[in-house]
Amino acid sequence: MENIVNIKNEALKNGLIWGIVNIVLFLVTWYVAPSLMSSYWYAGISLLIGLAFAIFFCIDMRKKVGGYWTFGEALWPIFVTFVLAMGLVFVFNILFGKYIDTTYPEQMKEMVMTKSEATMKSFGLGEEESAKALEKTRENLDQQFTPTFSQAVMGFGISAIMYFIGAVIFALIFKRNNPNPFANQNG
Repeated sequence: MENIVNIKNEALKNGLIWGIVNIVLFLVTWYVAPSLMSSYWYAGISLLIGLAFAIFFCIDMRKKVGGYWTFGEALWPIFVTFVLAMGLVFVFNILFGKYIDTTYPEQMKEMVMTKSEATMKSFGLGEEESAKALEKTRENLDQQFTPTFSQAVMGFGISAIMYFIGAVIFALIFKRNNPNPFANQNG
């Protein structure tokens, strides 16, 4: 397959754009309406924006390599785009909480704990069950918002695996084989 553009550079550019958009969305939400950060609305909007970017970038990269790419040709650039965007946001969030706005981790933990407690009450959980679940939630939040170096590395690794699975799914969806049987022959 003859590449019309350098797909590696396109994947890096797309991941950078997507990561920056996510960071801007995060910053705007944090400084304009921080209470939204722990809401289902924010999660839903972030998910829809992420899906829109993923679909757009997959279609765009496929066009830029001539309109056709096999699963194998699609997988790597899609994964690079996904993991770079995730990696930028991951690192930014850690740095944001440590150096830019040190109140961020504690405020997020409190917002999530309040939301979790309300959810448990709405499900009718007893005091003892709620207390156990909230303690486990607090431990998870500590690892999420103030991770040690090893927790951050493990978190990044687990996220990368999840994004790889997503890239596999997108590569399967957006692969398109060239119908010309002679397209890959030199001659």
